[in-house]
Amino acid sequence: MFKVFIIADAEELVRKLGSELDSKGFLCSFNSDGRKALESVGERAFDLVLVAIDGTSNSSEIAHLACTIKQEGNLPVIALLSREALSRLDSSLPVDDFVVEPWGATEVAARAKRVLGATKNVANKELIKCGDLTIDLARYEVYVNGRQVELTFKEYELLRFLANNRGRVFTRDALLDKVWGYDYYGGDRTVDVHIRRLRSKIEDPAHTFIETVRNIGYRFK
Repeated sequence: MFKVFIIADAEELVRKLGSELDSKGFLCSFNSDGRKALESVGERAFDLVLVAIDGTSNSSEIAHLACTIKQEGNLPVIALLSREALSRLDSSLPVDDFVVEPWGATEVAARAKRVLGATKNVANKELIKCGDLTIDLARYEVYVNGRQVELTFKEYELLRFLANNRGRVFTRDALLDKVWGYDYYGGDRTVDVHIRRLRSKIEDPAHTFIETVRNIGYRFK
């Protein structure tokens, strides 16, 4: 799951694109104010910046802002160009790629994945994916079908351990040892409680990830 920051002087120009990218596994945020955009990128962990450039003077300022973000924040940048901006494109503009309008979500997503694949190889290795479930090990975040799920630390650790050992059955005692530690003095009922809470957060009629093995324990399907 990648976080994308979209900069455009008119947000309505990219709102539809952002919504379509959300359905493709990209969580999009928007801003048109340069100073606030820099603050947002500095405060939050984004993976990619998309900047809309249409050839106007204001868009030139936004393009300069995106370059600053790329240089200072070390983030990949993709330019969303109007046809007018394409004819005026400065070859020295430090962007990683560009897309010419109309900006289709399928093309933007494909180019974003290519750029992220080249710049985020380490981060990509820190993802556990199983169907619609994604565990971001670098950020301690969990997503189901693109929706972020809020877990407690022990719920997250329990899910991470099971997902890292998918298909293998663990007894309650084994899970207590692996997740809570050998010095934990609570009973194995703790495991059942956490499994139940975890299932209530990540499972629904369309998604089942954790299986109860009768008289033994649990496993990640």
